[in-house]
Amino acid sequence: MTPAPPRDDTRTLATVAHTAFFLLLGASLFRFLLRHPGEPRTPWIIALSITLALLYVLGPALGAAPTLRRLLWLGLVITTWVVLVVLAPSFAWCAVPLFFTALRTLPPRAAIVLVALLTTLVVIAQLQLAKSFDPNLLLAPPAVAALATAVFVHMERQAQAQRTLIDDLIRTRRELAATERREGTLAERQRLSMEIHDTLAQNLSSQQMLLQAADRTWDTDPGTARAHVRTATGIAAHGLAEARRLVHDLAPSELADGAGLADALRSLEAGPDIEVRFHLEGTPAPLPDRVQSALLRIAQGALANVREHSGARTAALTLSFLGDQVVLDIADDGHGFAEPRTDAAERGHGLPAMRARVRQLGGTLTIESTPGEGTVLSAAIPLEPAP
Repeated sequence: MTPAPPRDDTRTLATVAHTAFFLLLGASLFRFLLRHPGEPRTPWIIALSITLALLYVLGPALGAAPTLRRLLWLGLVITTWVVLVVLAPSFAWCAVPLFFTALRTLPPRAAIVLVALLTTLVVIAQLQLAKSFDPNLLLAPPAVAALATAVFVHMERQAQAQRTLIDDLIRTRRELAATERREGTLAERQRLSMEIHDTLAQNLSSQQMLLQAADRTWDTDPGTARAHVRTATGIAAHGLAEARRLVHDLAPSELADGAGLADALRSLEAGPDIEVRFHLEGTPAPLPDRVQSALLRIAQGALANVREHSGARTAALTLSFLGDQVVLDIADDGHGFAEPRTDAAERGHGLPAMRARVRQLGGTLTIESTPGEGTVLSAAIPLEPAP
């Protein structure tokens, strides 16, 4: 959560300073009228007090930035107050709110110099009012001025640090959002690449193989050739459905209309010369859509590898519900291989895509193969426990 800007504290301090100024101004005027009734300077004191009050009221309308109008206003306020203090030293304590006004308007060094001059005038005025020398009158005004200045400078530094922190947080949040967008774009591109490989590319490969087989047997065995063409036509129709699905919602068409994963796996084929069998073990449990989609794509990719590389005659799909995980095994009776397959040794998009799908779901993908005895690919995905 981004911290709120320090405007509330600044406004509170300004309100307190304004209130204190008018209270001190009113108290000083009342004290003068009470102790010096009927003096010739009384009308001047009253006029200057009203003028100072009106000038001070105009200050918030000019803003806190050190503009030329603001500086002229501050000069008029200080000049009016100095004349008042010269005529009536009891107005000296109105300088305390003026300290904050000077600190908010002027640069730090200039403000501190002005505060020191105002403090000196306050000391002189208080010594004039005293009937005898009082060391407190010499020490108290500088102490109050130093305390007020230190508090204000500390608050300003804290406010600046908070503003800097807010700017850093906003910049970091924007950079994080941009990074997330880039990562999301890359992840979506990878997902689309895997989707296209497991659907359209595999379908086109199957069609090519079938049409090549039909071309070879067209003259010698027209019936078989026509069968190959019909199968290729069916695969083309399926590929068209996949292409439309990619355009719409990227959900596997086999899982559309509420079809379950088991039914989708049972309908898979690996080609006209490979028999595919499906087995269901355990008690079926509802699976998240992304888990069903991933397992279906893994099965499609595995059967494509069986058709293109294994030389197998049969393939078996086994979907097992084991309570805390679901496991899909794809076994074939092909020629197998001796060297274990790793990410570095795998080419194309098939096996890397399968590993990526399983990894995204927190599962594992294992491949076991023995020359002459076929290959078994197993994808295990953990499931959240049922409530």
